[in-house]
Amino acid sequence: MDLTHFNEQGRAKMVDVSDKEVTVRTAVASTKVTMNPDTLSRIKAGKIGKGDVLAVAQVAGIMAAKKTSDWIPMCHPLPLSGINIHFTDNDDNELYIEGTVKTTGKTGVEMEALTAVSAAALTVYDMCKALQKDMVIGPTLLNSKTGGKSGDYQLES
Repeated sequence: MDLTHFNEQGRAKMVDVSDKEVTVRTAVASTKVTMNPDTLSRIKAGKIGKGDVLAVAQVAGIMAAKKTSDWIPMCHPLPLSGINIHFTDNDDNELYIEGTVKTTGKTGVEMEALTAVSAAALTVYDMCKALQKDMVIGPTLLNSKTGGKSGDYQLES
């Protein structure tokens, strides 16, 4: 298998996507934050001292997706056409975070979706750490992607 992110000297490079076809591309990623029941109930009730945790985490996820190429060295800066973050919780005291990112371009948005949910989860942790320091983030994973030369991908359950 050719290593596409290395030049002829074996040094890192950003892949040239000039010849790739422009297609609609989407990616969905997810992660979760596991916490105490009291922490989760306070988040849902808006009773965290730093403010509305989910609103701030939503904005953090969106901002992070837009700045992914600033964080991940070999990522291309992309004109994103849509970013959405959803939060759900369950009886296991897990806050589930799902992010969907879309673009029309020459390279995919998997890293943008993964970055979005990671930043949202880190924001939840930051805003709640005074209440609980032993929250657990993860696993973080790519659920699906569409478009591009490699085709569609769907995580198997």
